[in-house]
Amino acid sequence: MNNTYNGWTNYATWRVNLEMFDGQSPRDIMGRTPHDFYELADALQSQAYELIEMDGKGLALDYALAFLSDVNWQEIAKHQMADYADDETETDEVEA
Repeated sequence: MNNTYNGWTNYATWRVNLEMFDGQSPRDIMGRTPHDFYELADALQSQAYELIEMDGKGLALDYALAFLSDVNWQEIAKHQMADYADDETETDEVEA
């Protein structure tokens, strides 16, 4: 059985990418270009947990944290790095 959602691993991964990270580059997330997607995945996860824990409390926080535990952080990181590489290629072509 395939549990993918809109081409992503699952609904949680798709939704977190869409709601929290869409339109941001790896540099926006980290303040610099990451060395690899593992480093970016850790930064994405940390940022998402910080945002949720900042305003959440009680049962709502518990549910939000459970939702985040289903996210495939490496998939979001790979997606962002691929998009970033495409943007860098386009920028290089325009400057040439």
